Amino acid sequence: MKNLNKNIAIIGSGMAGLAAAIRLAHAGNSVDVFEANSYPGGKLSEFSQGLYRFDAGPSLFTLPQLVLDLLALAGMSEKEFPYIQLEKGCHYFYEDGTRLIAYHNSEKFGQELEAKLGLDPKPVLDYLEKAKFKYQATSPLFIESSLHQLKTFTSKKTLKGLAAIPKLNLFETMHQQNQRELKEPHLVQFFNRYATYNGSNPYQAPAILNMIPHLEHGIGTFFPKNGMIQITNSLVEAAKKLGVQFHFNQKVDKILVENKQAIGIQIGSNRKLFDTVISNMDVHPTYRKLLQEQEAPENLLVQEKSSSAIIFYWGIKKHFPELDLHNIFFSKDYKGEFEAIFKQKTLHPDPTVYVNISSKYLPSDAPENCENWFVMINAPTNIGQDWDAWIAQTRERILNKLSRILKTDIGALIENESVLDPRLIEQKTSSFGGSLYGNASNNKYAAFLRHANFSKKIKGLYFCGGSVHPGGGIPLCINSGKLVAEMVTDSKD
Repeated sequence: MKNLNKNIAIIGSGMAGLAAAIRLAHAGNSVDVFEANSYPGGKLSEFSQGLYRFDAGPSLFTLPQLVLDLLALAGMSEKEFPYIQLEKGCHYFYEDGTRLIAYHNSEKFGQELEAKLGLDPKPVLDYLEKAKFKYQATSPLFIESSLHQLKTFTSKKTLKGLAAIPKLNLFETMHQQNQRELKEPHLVQFFNRYATYNGSNPYQAPAILNMIPHLEHGIGTFFPKNGMIQITNSLVEAAKKLGVQFHFNQKVDKILVENKQAIGIQIGSNRKLFDTVISNMDVHPTYRKLLQEQEAPENLLVQEKSSSAIIFYWGIKKHFPELDLHNIFFSKDYKGEFEAIFKQKTLHPDPTVYVNISSKYLPSDAPENCENWFVMINAPTNIGQDWDAWIAQTRERILNKLSRILKTDIGALIENESVLDPRLIEQKTSSFGGSLYGNASNNKYAAFLRHANFSKKIKGLYFCGGSVHPGGGIPLCINSGKLVAEMVTDSKD
């Protein structure tokens, strides 16, 4: 390794910032993390509401090895990060009364398709094999490597990816491939849903993203035994063991630049000098607020943003055996829902509702015979809409939908409640407009329209997190942190 013992400032303690901090500290650097909030983790945080505990943000856990690799750098073993693999990925509820359970075991999933939809499971299992091929062919290039360095495109992994092009459905949307290959409406909607994993529209997003189901069906979904917050807590512990210093309630006001070189940060009137600065803050406010005197890459900053969300956190005074950790209540008009979110920047009258219930696997998250419901719908980013009116209206629509399908008056069971909307998401996490994943992936060039993990004009300045390459979600953010750590370690700044 080169150029060890740098003094490095990381702005933000989200998944990418923590991953970068761990790797850079392990490499021998002095790392300081500055976090505007009083807690680490960015979107992956927690809070309590009466006797109910909630994971506030990301609720899906895939690719646990990425976390274990980071913990191992600090000498922590898998025993210090207990988790389980789920037998059931998700329970799906359709408006026509159909219910599907997405079993991880392919044989059981096939039996479920036969029993509930009367289908031969072979075409679906073949589809999942194609998803696996896409993932294995493209992940090393689009996720694990920089798309902004020449060496990436002269590597063997690139040649492998190029050889796979005829099988990647590059000229179709996700929906077009799903409609052509799967045909059956329930299945098409089932697999279209995976566009929401990076906040995109399946009727616009490229079919290469149909690799995403492989993460759940091929590799599996998991649950940390102490809740999703365990990911944040364990990574912070690993970072501290390696000597990383955390500074909470420290909002960075400016990235200091002299002679096209990042030289530190400013908090209030206090200037702190560093050899390297890494922003784990959304790239849009990084330029607009922290780099106001520097030229911004306008062509990247104006790209379409991913969806945001409205989330209700409900303490529910009842146990529902028909529900599991992950539950989806589909909209009848899926295409109309995405058009409302992305084209009209509004909410559909019949939204798809996601209900996450961590107390199913962590009983201490709710009182006995009760459940903690994390109830989310996809929403447009904040451009000044009347969110207060929309939230009240959406609450009634969700309650009507869930009460009808579950044949129970859900509203009467709500013991306590709080709400998160795009305005608060932006306020708490600095995500532009409350976007959950940075830019949307609604065109085939989207992967190349994300900001690089380094500045092309300012030496010693780097970027990581969901708004830059390779994208949003826990696995991609952890990979983003890894890419930045490798660049800083190999740099000549």
